[in-house]
Amino acid sequence: MQSANPLAAALHEWFSIFRRSLMGNFFTYAKNNGLTMAQFGALLRIYHKGACGVSDIGSELGVTSSAASQMLERLVQLKLISRSEDPNDRRVKQIVLTDKGMRIFQESTLAFQTWMEDLAQTMTDEEQEQVRRSLVLLIEKAHQFETDSAET
Repeated sequence: MQSANPLAAALHEWFSIFRRSLMGNFFTYAKNNGLTMAQFGALLRIYHKGACGVSDIGSELGVTSSAASQMLERLVQLKLISRSEDPNDRRVKQIVLTDKGMRIFQESTLAFQTWMEDLAQTMTDEEQEQVRRSLVLLIEKAHQFETDSAET
């Protein structure tokens, strides 16, 4: 669906390019490290939201707790995550990233960061400043929009 608003259309096109690059780097990194996208998705979830239970992972990925548990077992075997008893409920297992798991995630973002640096280097200093100012404005407006939406 093409927007009649030229700015919205340009933002949509930029987001499409940005998403392809970001996800392409993640897909490639996951594949090269023997991870499925579901497993990588679980690592992303744990990285961004912290320790969680198997059911949290299942809910986030849209799979049953049993399927999530089987998927997570492979990550335990690869020493990317660890499972331990929840101190408040011994029946529940808490899942956290290991140092190796944290390193895998951090390394996976490096290629995307390099892509952004390379893109910036294709611009003159003036173009970089123009884009930077525009992005700062866009970020400010997005934060304002989120705040206004949350209040209604």
